[in-house]
Amino acid sequence: MGANEDQEMELEALRSIYEGDESFRELSPVSFQYRIGEDGDPKAFLIEISWTETYPQTPPVISMNAFFNNTISSAVKQSILAKLQEAVEVNLGTAMTYTLFEYAKDNKEQFMENHHPGSSTTPIANIISVETPSAAPSSKKKDKKEQLSKAQKRKLADKTDHKGELPRGWNWVDVVKQLSKSGSKDDE
Repeated sequence: MGANEDQEMELEALRSIYEGDESFRELSPVSFQYRIGEDGDPKAFLIEISWTETYPQTPPVISMNAFFNNTISSAVKQSILAKLQEAVEVNLGTAMTYTLFEYAKDNKEQFMENHHPGSSTTPIANIISVETPSAAPSSKKKDKKEQLSKAQKRKLADKTDHKGELPRGWNWVDVVKQLSKSGSKDDE
């Protein structure tokens, strides 16, 4: 099999394995990201693997340059990349993207043992995580609530009961008015 056939088979396998996994992201048919660790975990990191033309006969390009990793020191990043490169050497010639992601997940604690999130120069509150695309992107956004004036709030409070619910039959008057204007069959 040629490199392209191997890549097509691996791409199909990755899509089926990681279907529904929010940590996995396919950037292109030859480039993938995986978040190691849960959302909000200070020791979470993101690995990006890109296939070369001749992958899997040649090593893929592994990167940790994503903005998500800004709180991780370059020494820790280099240590993780070195350990992943060792795994690449062992698996050269075979489909290894899944293997590398799983290796990183299994060794997360060891990889991040020298990472001290509290001593980073970037405050945790200023970090923006990379979101994976989902079927409902609006679920991540908070809907902006309509601002009401005092008069509008008073009017609304007068219409509703103490629970904020409209009383039974509040819109019946409109129905009756509409029927009287249009004329119902009972009137004839």
